[in-house]
Amino acid sequence: MTEKQKKILIIEDEGPIARMLNLKFHNIGFNAQMVHDGKEALDILKKNHFDLILLDLLLPKVDGFEILKKLKKMKINTPVIVSSNLSEKNFIDEAKKLGAVDYFIKAETPMAKVVEKSIKFLKVSPA
Repeated sequence: MTEKQKKILIIEDEGPIARMLNLKFHNIGFNAQMVHDGKEALDILKKNHFDLILLDLLLPKVDGFEILKKLKKMKINTPVIVSSNLSEKNFIDEAKKLGAVDYFIKAETPMAKVVEKSIKFLKVSPA
């Protein structure tokens, strides 16, 4: 990438999904970092800036809804795309109300589509 490398935080407790997303983003020139629980994510977010956050909702220690609430309290305005298997409308509405800019249902969405949507959202093209 010719511009400043975009940083993405992947907050996902399912190891294979996190590793696959991390690899895909690195292969197209993003600086991706993955964490596997909500507490670790919040600790990293207190110290680092990211251009995008991919967030699972069902996480150990601190769930994704609580992360969204804490991001607001911490005045962190990083866009958040939720990728979760919680498919009920009330969960989707709650995540968006708390600030998520998009919501994917993992079981129904290929990872390639999540990556493609992330690229479009960041307004950059793959290297």
